[in-house]
Amino acid sequence: MKIIAMIPARYAASRFPGKLMQNLAGKPVIVRTYETAVNTNLFDDVFVVTDSDTIYNTITEAGGKAIMSIKEHECGSDRIAEAVENMDVDIVFNIQGDEPFTPKEGLEELLSVFKNDETKEIDLATIMSEMTNEEDIKDPNFVKVIVDNRNFALYFSRSPIPYPREKNVDLKYYEHKGVYAFRKSALMDFYNLPMLPLEASEKVECIRYLEYGKKIKMIVDNTSGIEIDTPEDLERAQAEWK
Repeated sequence: MKIIAMIPARYAASRFPGKLMQNLAGKPVIVRTYETAVNTNLFDDVFVVTDSDTIYNTITEAGGKAIMSIKEHECGSDRIAEAVENMDVDIVFNIQGDEPFTPKEGLEELLSVFKNDETKEIDLATIMSEMTNEEDIKDPNFVKVIVDNRNFALYFSRSPIPYPREKNVDLKYYEHKGVYAFRKSALMDFYNLPMLPLEASEKVECIRYLEYGKKIKMIVDNTSGIEIDTPEDLERAQAEWK
């Protein structure tokens, strides 16, 4: 089973333009993320996939591997799918470029999902973490997920799901985290199938897999990393790196 990691990397970012090129303890954020992925020793290969000459050159000059993509992709999965279309691989990990603290333990758990899936029932696996802050649960910037009794995803939403109509039920809320592992076949299906209304409404790419009947295994991982979305996040990351 050949396993690779892809790190989609756009230079533009609405809240923090150029964040992937910001200095984190002496190296650009995207280089730190790339090196973190390589140093897990979990992957046969690691690539940064980008539409930016600046990011491409930065990675290659640091001794890493980068692939240029077209600019019109709407999401990271499309960018990765374009890059792996002609590669001989089985499992593709999507690691977020702005998360240089992605823990190895969570990646190992995702990998174990496929190693233990003898019937190849699972199309992709991804991570969720428990939410306890009520404001975060209501915040549409946090994508929530609900699962069945085997931890297969039922639905993803920016709204609070499930809705707490009955106050005496012991509910847990889970946030979807942005690390994925796909079977290549499922990823290519995603790439070639059109967006349907639920995904278009929520702007959550995982919904496309559900709308086309794919099976998504959710892994609970409450490890807290730092996602660099703002200058304040970068300051926290500097302190954490030290």
